[in-house]
Amino acid sequence: MKKFFKSIGRVIVKTSVYLYCKIVYRAKIIGTENIPQNEPLIYCGNHRTYLDPPLIVVTAKRNVRFLAKEELRKNPLFALLGVIFDGIYVKRDSKDITALKTTLTALKNGECVALFPEGTRNGLKNGEKVKNGAAFFALKTGARVIPVGISGEEKPFHKVTIKYGKPLKFENPNGKKPTEEMEEKVTNQIMDEIIKLTK
Repeated sequence: MKKFFKSIGRVIVKTSVYLYCKIVYRAKIIGTENIPQNEPLIYCGNHRTYLDPPLIVVTAKRNVRFLAKEELRKNPLFALLGVIFDGIYVKRDSKDITALKTTLTALKNGECVALFPEGTRNGLKNGEKVKNGAAFFALKTGARVIPVGISGEEKPFHKVTIKYGKPLKFENPNGKKPTEEMEEKVTNQIMDEIIKLTK
């Protein structure tokens, strides 16, 4: 019964947010044909505003669990969205083993997760360090990465474009914990694709 009501809630919220994005932000969605339907995926995009996570959730063509900072639970709206969409909360600046295990389990079960390599709303600042979380999960589980580029004005009634790139596959030759060097290399490749999609 709980799953039933959650499913209904997802449909209602997705429809409402989708219409809001289409009307208020004139959202243009490109590349959803690149999204596989029957395998675990890691969505990685650039992070500009609070609009970005819901924009991905309602246009990703899959049920997506977002990795979000723990502080968002203090906001009633984001707390509700976290419950409806099974959000994975991360304690920033700490080694959050629970969030790590939850994400790995979700991917191994064929689910989809989404995160921002920037970790916060940076707007792809040149030379700024990004996090290796997506690279780690991709190398550890074999899940493919969907790069996402979000561009356009941040003000209402100005067009926003969201582009989904082709899936990226990264191999982990030894099958063990990825090395820092491997993670850095994969992270750079992911970010290169995201940047291309924002242009």
